[in-house]
Amino acid sequence: MKILFYTLRPFDELDYCKQFSAQYGIDYVWTTEAPNPGNLELARGCDSVSTNPCLITPEDLECFANAGVRYLTCRSIGYDHIPLEQAKRLGMRVSHSSYPPAGVADYAIMLMLMCTRKVGQILRRADAQDYSLKGKMGRDLSTMTVGVIGTGNIGRTVLRHLSGFGCRLLAYDLFPNEETRQYAEYVPLDTLYQECDIISLHTNATPENYHLINRDAIARMKDGVILINTARGTLMEPEALVEGLESGKIGAAGLDVVEQENGLFYYNHAGEALQNRELAMLRSFPNVVFTPHTAFYTDVNVAHMVESAFQATRAFAMGEPCPTEVKL
Repeated sequence: MKILFYTLRPFDELDYCKQFSAQYGIDYVWTTEAPNPGNLELARGCDSVSTNPCLITPEDLECFANAGVRYLTCRSIGYDHIPLEQAKRLGMRVSHSSYPPAGVADYAIMLMLMCTRKVGQILRRADAQDYSLKGKMGRDLSTMTVGVIGTGNIGRTVLRHLSGFGCRLLAYDLFPNEETRQYAEYVPLDTLYQECDIISLHTNATPENYHLINRDAIARMKDGVILINTARGTLMEPEALVEGLESGKIGAAGLDVVEQENGLFYYNHAGEALQNRELAMLRSFPNVVFTPHTAFYTDVNVAHMVESAFQATRAFAMGEPCPTEVKL
C-alpha cells in the first residue's frame, strides 16, 4: 500500500509520516504542492491520496481514479474541499481526520477572551508605545451569556471548559446530547441569537447552514454581540459581517477561518495583493482578532491528522471499519 501526500508540510508533518509509515507498514510519497495538472501523475501506483484543505476539482479525481487511487484520506476534520459527488461516481472512499477537541476548543475561548478584553487593540497600541488606558476597558467574561452553535466534540469541550468561568451558557444543535445539558441550556436558535453576548460556531459546513450568520441573523442578535468562528468560513456571510462591524451591531469578532480561504492560508503572500476583499476589510477593523486557520495547530493534533491518513488507508484496504469514513 502507498499514500500520496499533497500539501505536506516538511517542517512538521514529515516526521510523523516517517513514524506512522513504519508503524502501519504503508509506504508514502509526498509533495508540498496542492494537486495541479503538473503533479497528478504522482498518484500513479498509490492506493490513497491525502490532502489538507485545498482546491481539488472533479477532473483531479478522474485522474486519480485512472491512476489507480481508491481512497481520499483528508488530514482535516472538514472535507468540503472534496467533490463528493464525483468521488461517489468513481467509487472512491473518503475519510476525514479526527483529533482531540481541546486544542480548537481552548483556542476559541482564547479568542473570546481576546475580544472581550480588547487584546488586539491593546497589542497594536503597545507596539506604537501607546500605553494609555482610554478605549481599552474590557468586559468580564463571567458576567456574559455565551452561546455555542454545534455541540459535537469541540462544541461540548468549549462548554465544559467555559463552565469554569461562571458565565451563563446556551447551546443549539439539531441533535442535542445529554453531556451538553450538564453545562448549558439548549434553546431555539432565535433565542440564542437574542440573548447571547458571545456566539461561537462549532458546526460542520453543509449546504443547509451556508451563511448561517447572515444579515437577518445578525439583526436578531444583541447590540455589541461578539462572534467567534473557528469552524468554517462559509458559516458566515462576509458582507453581512463587515456591515455589522461597520455599524457597531457586532462589537467584535474572533475569526480563525474566512470564506474563500483555499489557496490563501498556509502560504506566504507577503507583498502580494490578495484576491479576497472581505478579508482585507475584516483585517482593517481594530475590534477583529484574525488568525489564519491555526486553531487546530498543536503537536498533538498534527500527529493525529497525519496518522488518520494511515489508519483510514489500512482500514479501507483490509475491509475493516473506518470510524472517520465520510458516508457518500
